[in-house]
Amino acid sequence: QVQLVESGGGLVQAGGSLRLSCAASGRTFSSYVMGWFRQAPGTGREFVACISWSGANTYYADSVKGRFTISRDNAMNTVYLQMNSLKPEDTAVYYCAADQRLRDYRDPNMYDYWGQGTQVTVSS
Repeated sequence: QVQLVESGGGLVQAGGSLRLSCAASGRTFSSYVMGWFRQAPGTGREFVACISWSGANTYYADSVKGRFTISRDNAMNTVYLQMNSLKPEDTAVYYCAADQRLRDYRDPNMYDYWGQGTQVTVSS
């Protein structure tokens, strides 16, 4: 198993930036595909970004492409989400997730492990 803990959320003005971190403990971090999802009140969990085991491949939702960057440091057992040019519609609880296989990375049901989430609020 792997345990995931997100940090770095907060309140930021539109146009600002935040960097989220997700620290993993447990089994070998590099054996997991890592994803970021978000969930706004009254909505389902939405795919944001995904990164492959070594970091060689990254995938983004169209709504964040060009503004967000996912990266990972396998030596530090951490995955990051750099968020720039934030918009009010980015407001949500952000979750990191892990799975050992890369299947339909946009589907939250693919991921076996989840963090507790961190709140991101973007004011207009």
